[in-house]
Parts: sequence; structure tokens; C-alpha cells
Amino acid sequence: MRGLSLLLLAVLGISTLGFAQTAGSAAMNWPMLKGQPSRVGSNPSETIISKDNAKGLSLSWVGTMGDLVDFSSPAIVNGVVYIGSFDGKLYAFDANGCGQSTCSALWSGATGNDITSSPAVASGVVYIGSADHNLYAFPANGCGQSECSPLWVGPTGKGVIDSSPVVAGGFVYVGSFNGKLYAFSASGCGQATCEALWTGTTGGAIESSPAVSNGTVYVGSNDGRLYAFSAQGCGKTNCQPVWAGQTGGAIFESTPAVANGVVYIGSSDTNLYAFNANGCGSRVCSPMWAGKTGGFIESSPAVANGVVYIGADDLFYAFNAAGCGSLRCSPIWHAEAVGAQAAIVSSPTVANGLVYVGENNGMVLVFDADGCGMSFCHPLTQLLTENEQIVSSSPAVVNGTVYFGSANQDEAPIGRLYVFKLAQ
Repeated sequence: MRGLSLLLLAVLGISTLGFAQTAGSAAMNWPMLKGQPSRVGSNPSETIISKDNAKGLSLSWVGTMGDLVDFSSPAIVNGVVYIGSFDGKLYAFDANGCGQSTCSALWSGATGNDITSSPAVASGVVYIGSADHNLYAFPANGCGQSECSPLWVGPTGKGVIDSSPVVAGGFVYVGSFNGKLYAFSASGCGQATCEALWTGTTGGAIESSPAVSNGTVYVGSNDGRLYAFSAQGCGKTNCQPVWAGQTGGAIFESTPAVANGVVYIGSSDTNLYAFNANGCGSRVCSPMWAGKTGGFIESSPAVANGVVYIGADDLFYAFNAAGCGSLRCSPIWHAEAVGAQAAIVSSPTVANGLVYVGENNGMVLVFDADGCGMSFCHPLTQLLTENEQIVSSSPAVVNGTVYFGSANQDEAPIGRLYVFKLAQ
């Protein structure tokens, strides 16, 4: 790992998955939503974009898709960027573009309905959920044609999949609107349709995406609880949680992040919650502390260098990841963009002293991760879309490049992968 030893990364609670060099190249990977199974949303190996040059970021190229990219966030592996579109297709682009300002996909794979799920890539397979109630597994290298069929499909009953899959320990996990967490064999079953190896039951619909750390898979539910299941299952087809953490409101899109023995998640009751990742010895646990924000939370937390970041309504917050010594904590600093405001439902990404987050005002905001020395901060710069307000996609920052999804409503096909680099 560039600049950090593996030991130091382990101490910081950062997974090395996705940050290995490829042979003969220094290119980095970002294989799933928020980078790694623990979903901390941090890339400790990005060194090209910095506080000193971030204002020099400019649009390098765009990739075209059939419809708006809503919530689906890019994965970048071995020089290919994968992202889903509301047209029901997974798209694969050359991560370096095509030498033009506008690029077409290398290939695409169709599902049976809208995609708001984010892809996860592991061992030559790319996984993504669809509103048609299925998890899809496509060959990551494509099929030699412009349209590819899936290797296999995993049904989730009558549940729409907004949740984004996570791959760990030979399993691929994904949540469903039917209130269940599904665990499939990542290698499939040798058939076109594969049933889940086991499911975990919650008390509400699951829009949250699962996180995996230290043998436990965590996921939020619309019933207002964070659930913790054994990542290996329970030896039965349906499993009960090891423990659950109670929040004060529904957990919608917010996805847990696990770092240094703590699991963080946002709730619609306007609070960021921090739970002991090992539970509390009871079936239902109270949080270690909660951080009050000023709005409804659909954003997911990111954790880096002792700070946890999250969006809430039209504001952005940074809390001490260790809490404040009491049950109720205030942010270290908070922020907003310059100009008209809209909701921050994107999840932040932290890289090289900067934190990036999408805002439904047609932009990705870029902040100094250390704040500004005051309680209220403005972004260092803004990365603007073209003719589209929705930026719910969470940015991926690798190899001196920022990738995120949105649209351009004035040019068909309207779906867009936006790619920003430092001006040459």
C-alpha cells in the first residue's frame, strides 16, 4: 500500500480490499459502494487530488446511459467503471474514457426494471440489484458483445432491491423491500437461477445496504433498527439477528459504516447513531452516543482519521468518531454549499484530506476534511453536472479521478457518468 503499512491500515480499521496494485500498474480499485465491505467510504491511497489543487478539477469526459442515475454509485476495478441506471441496465465504461468528451459504454447488461442499487465487483463478477426483485451477477469482463446476459440471477421474492450488494467471505449479501437480508453464494450455484443460502429477517423494508466486518453483517431497516447477523448464517434457511440497535426513526437509505469497533448509521429522526459493533449482551441495544443534525438523514456515514461525516437534509456534518463523553454529541463542524440548497442524500467519500459528497442541487461538494477552523464551513470547490439537479450517486475517488452518476436532461440519452480530473 502506498504511503501506509498494512499494519497501520489494520489499526485504523481500514480494509485493504480494493486498494491493491494491479500487475505493472499503480491503478487503484474501488470495488463497491463506499469502497470496502466495512463501508467506511475512505480511500487512504489517493494522493493526486489534494487541498492545494482541488480547485483545478474540471470535467474530463462523460459516459452516456439511457436514463438518470439515481443512487447507483460507481465501482472501479481493473480499469473499468461500473454503474447502474434507472433504465434498468448495468453499464461498463473504460475508466480512462475514450479520447472524446462523450463516451459510450464498453457493454451493458439488462435487468427487468429500474436500478438504484450500486454494483459490487469481486473475482471477475459484478453484482447489482434491480427493482424487478432480483440480484444479478454479470461477467466483469463482459461477453465480447455490446449487450451481455447475466451469469445467474438471485430472486428475493416480492421485494424490490434498492440495497447495494456487498461481497465478503464467499457470500454476496443484499437487502430487500420485503424486510429480509439475503445471503447468496458469490460463486453462484451452477444454474441460471440461484436461491439464497440463508435469509435474515428484520421488522421493516430494507433500503439500507449491508456492511460486513469481523464476521458480522450489519444492515438498517425501515423499522428504525440496525440489525447484526452472523455473516456465516445460523445453519438454517432463515436466521434471527444476533442483536439489534434501536434508533428513534426509520432507517431508509443510510448504510452502516464499521470502524474501530463502532458501527455508525443515520436515521430519519435527524440523528447519527454510534453502536458498539459487538452489541451489548442483550437482544436489543441502545447507542453509545447520538449526534444531532438539523434534518432528515438518508445519507450514509463515512469514517476517516477519527472523524465521521454524514449529510442531513441540506447540510453536511462532521462528528468526532469517538463521541464526546456523553450520550448526545454536537458536530465538530458543519457545512453547506454556496447558493440555493437541496438535500444531501449521497454518501461522502474521504480521500487525501478531502471529503466529497453529492447534493441534489446539481453538484458534488468538495470540503477540507479538517473543516475550516470554525463551526460553519463552505466547500473548497463544486463539481457541477449539466442540466440535472439529482446527484444522489456517491462519488468514487481513485487514481486522481472523481466519478459519479447523474443525468443531462437536455441531451438524449440523458443518463450520465460524470468524470472529473485535474486540468492539464
